[in-house]
Amino acid sequence: MTKESPMTHPLLAVEDLHVAVEGKEILKGLALAVNAGEVHALMGPNGSGKSTLSFCLMGHPKYAVTAGRIRYRGEELDGLSPDARAKRGMFLAFQYPTAIPGVTIANFLRAALRGVRGGDVPVKEFRQTVKTHLKALGIPDAFVNRYVNDGFSGGEKKRLEILQMAVLNPALAVLDETDSGLDIDALKTVAAGINALRTPERGILLITHYQRLLNYIRPDRVHVMVDGRIARSGGAELALELEAKGYEGFKPAIEPASV
Repeated sequence: MTKESPMTHPLLAVEDLHVAVEGKEILKGLALAVNAGEVHALMGPNGSGKSTLSFCLMGHPKYAVTAGRIRYRGEELDGLSPDARAKRGMFLAFQYPTAIPGVTIANFLRAALRGVRGGDVPVKEFRQTVKTHLKALGIPDAFVNRYVNDGFSGGEKKRLEILQMAVLNPALAVLDETDSGLDIDALKTVAAGINALRTPERGILLITHYQRLLNYIRPDRVHVMVDGRIARSGGAELALELEAKGYEGFKPAIEPASV
């Protein structure tokens, strides 16, 4: 593992990344760079490797890097556990969050914050932090007394993911299909929460199938992913082109893309 000055490198740099799952190659030379303060949208059809990338970024042991590298703040992540990556300021919001009956959101958030900080979190500080973010995100105070995702609607699950992001305050947030399963009202609420957490210090990678989320969150860059590679990269207008053409229109253009 090597470490270089974070001032001369993107917040996240993925270079010629090849990843296999149970011996099958899923990512086939993916390249991507995200700077602090930027929101990038990664779009692609089912099976293109979007979720594989998100799990690989966080160090899931099922996903084997066979070539290429991932650097975060100039540091190569090879060999770092998911816990170590979280402590360095990386965060993943899941497409399908798990229910944890019997564990309140408040206890869950405090345990997660302790884990990321590597030390205790004073009760008074924790309560004030959570209260501030609940208010900013428009979430009722009583929400944190519920069990984690137990009986939650799709919108409630995704709002909890955004609340976790707010409390943990990561430098890099990867949001895996945050819009999945949401009706239009829930989509607007979640998008407003993400927009509220855009800062000059934080990079956000939005993984999505559809352009509809980008009606409410304007990305700095859009990447179209097909068959384990970035087929094209561009500005926010690329999502509109994708909406008009569909993914079939991008398949012949697969080649290393500038980021």
